[in-house]
Amino acid sequence: MKKLSAYFLFLTISATMLYCKSNKQTVANQVITTKTEKEAPAPVAGKSPFIAPEKTIEKMQIEDGFEVKLIASEPLVSSPVAMQFDDKARMWVVEMTGYMPDTIGTGEDIPNGNIVILDDKNNDGVYDGRTIVIDSLVLPRAICLIENGILVAEPTNLWFFELKNDKVVKKTLVDPKYTEGGNVEHQPNGLLRAMDNWIYNAKSDKRYRKRGNKWEIEHTHFRGQWGICQDDYGRLYYNNNSQNLLGDYFPAGLGASNKNQKNVAGYNEKAVANNKVYPLHPTPGVNRGYMAKILDDSLRLNDFTAAAGPVVYRGDLFGQAYAWNAFVPEPSANLIKRNILAEQGYVVKGEQAYKGKEFLASTDERFRPVSLYNGPDGAMYILDMYRGIIQHKTYLTPYLKDQIGKRDLTQPLSSGRIYKVVPKNAKTKPVTISSNAADLVKLLGHPNGWVRDRAQQKLIDGKYNQTVPALREAVKQTANPLLAIHALWTLEGLNSLKTEEVMEWLKQSTWTYRMQGLAVSPALMTPSSYQQFASVFNTMIDENDTLSAPYIALISRTIERFDSSVSRGLLTKLATKYPNNRFVSDAVISNLQDQEEAFQTEISASLTNPDFTFNKQLQRVVTNLRSARGNRNPETLKKDFPKGEMLFTSICQTCHGADGGGVKSLAPPLNQSEWVTGNKDKLISIVLFGLTGPVKVNGHVYQTPEVSGDMPGIGYDKDMPSEDIGQLLSFIRKSWRNDADKITTEEVEKVRQKLTGREKAFTEVELNASLN
Repeated sequence: MKKLSAYFLFLTISATMLYCKSNKQTVANQVITTKTEKEAPAPVAGKSPFIAPEKTIEKMQIEDGFEVKLIASEPLVSSPVAMQFDDKARMWVVEMTGYMPDTIGTGEDIPNGNIVILDDKNNDGVYDGRTIVIDSLVLPRAICLIENGILVAEPTNLWFFELKNDKVVKKTLVDPKYTEGGNVEHQPNGLLRAMDNWIYNAKSDKRYRKRGNKWEIEHTHFRGQWGICQDDYGRLYYNNNSQNLLGDYFPAGLGASNKNQKNVAGYNEKAVANNKVYPLHPTPGVNRGYMAKILDDSLRLNDFTAAAGPVVYRGDLFGQAYAWNAFVPEPSANLIKRNILAEQGYVVKGEQAYKGKEFLASTDERFRPVSLYNGPDGAMYILDMYRGIIQHKTYLTPYLKDQIGKRDLTQPLSSGRIYKVVPKNAKTKPVTISSNAADLVKLLGHPNGWVRDRAQQKLIDGKYNQTVPALREAVKQTANPLLAIHALWTLEGLNSLKTEEVMEWLKQSTWTYRMQGLAVSPALMTPSSYQQFASVFNTMIDENDTLSAPYIALISRTIERFDSSVSRGLLTKLATKYPNNRFVSDAVISNLQDQEEAFQTEISASLTNPDFTFNKQLQRVVTNLRSARGNRNPETLKKDFPKGEMLFTSICQTCHGADGGGVKSLAPPLNQSEWVTGNKDKLISIVLFGLTGPVKVNGHVYQTPEVSGDMPGIGYDKDMPSEDIGQLLSFIRKSWRNDADKITTEEVEKVRQKLTGREKAFTEVELNASLN
């Protein structure tokens, strides 16, 4: 059932996520949206014609003062979903050629995906050269250039290809489980090489780093769906299909160590809460277009349903008004949203830049912007899959299938466009990334964030240890904070950062420096240095450095490896000093895996008020922990229902959680849910055709934004065996603390026959009325 689940559901678009982005309604998973069914709107009359590349810009409207330039199109590029620039401003592009060739996904498993290099041979701004570097890939989804090669995500594997003269000379398997537990709609992607020198993903809880010839893999918070980016200070941003923009306030590698804690404040925060969109034209071609409130009276999409790969603009071309702006594509509505971000301390919040319009929108239904990027010339780049179908077959409703057929949206499939957005009449030129050591250090302070990132990466990849003295000077200077920050992290990447240098940053009065000093501290912790850090942290707490408090709590986990008593002392001090700070409370609790009850006893004398935020948060974790002790053995259930366990892991778990407890912003709990353990026909009906919210579970009404969208059904997929559905539901009805009868193949078949011809999701009222 979870498979059906919300999040999963529409993620499929881009390669999984792409799809997902295209239909947000399916995001909720259990039922959730707050919509009531209505008669399906009349389809838009006429076809949705294929527009030649040179004509597509005529269909676009963009913010005054800007223009869109087409820089690559078919046959040079096909179905682009991800991209990176190299030092020569060449584009390395992922082509997901095999995604949804038709409404039943014919041939999706054919190895026809590529990694290609696009080159501007005559330097006129339009790319005219194509070189296939890696071919015969099945639905590739992400790349990352690093050292002498390239990481390539090809489900289920993450590969590292060593290159020489743009040719593969060696292939190494980095992670055979890169996308384990997902499907084409719910698989990791992104491979963002962040400021802290780790590589992060969306739709994933893993990060990667290459040290010498070895690859390290670490567990982090789970984040995002399709696409991931960072701001000038290394904070990560992402989204899910129905959420405009989400992000992390704190370092991405911290705070994910307590498996008993469901959420940690400061991670997966709503950077922009407003999800309204303003299409230029009717957009009925979304999976739940027949449902109330998905489309407005003019058949235009109301809210994000397929939010795709975002970017925080960090270039030097748009002007100061566009600094700290985040752009988010919505391929199902053929537009790109602009948001204006602002920071207050460690909190980052933003608002949409406009009401009633978008930064860029098109009347061409095949315009499918799926990923955005900063470029070496300061422009913003758009990858356009340019196709009609972006919804995956498993959740393709009869309504959308009908729309696709009536407007000839299946063909052609070999298209793809890449655009860049620039101010009108701007003369752009990529910054050359030199191999000269001194030049690279200077580029760490360049006004274009892409240039700073690339200079840092090249210094580390090339092991430019001769630059260490210059980097140390850059860290000390204050005229250009961004130069200092990148120099700091470059030293970290070269294993040359000194403890005393970080100590100086921790003592700075300016938060920008203290924040980076705190973020880099765990990398400098050793048996001989941790006491120095602990001493400074204690001083910061005593001096009422409120901004540093959650960071110190998160970092205490690193100190605990060397001295548990010192770590515990910091945590106790923070909990008692900031009992009503949710960020500090959750950060402290993130250190306490399987020690929650003991810590609760220890601190009870100091924090006597049960209404303190810390006490409430800790009690919530303790309650969940005690409940989990009564859960059934998952290995036994796996043996009893192997197909059911596989479906749950690949489809449902993302939105409902491995513990069946539900996931914030996605889906309600399955554990001890009356919808799961109650009437079999109701449960089967929901899984087959979906459920639209709001929905009450254990006395609590779930609706957006607490959960997202609605839960799509899998009954539309005629190839889904009733036996597999029965096993899935039996697995859920027996998991955790549930103890209901299993569901047989015959019972699924009976409901399937009864509901033959149904094309709409159920509402709670409808199910209760018809099946009680």
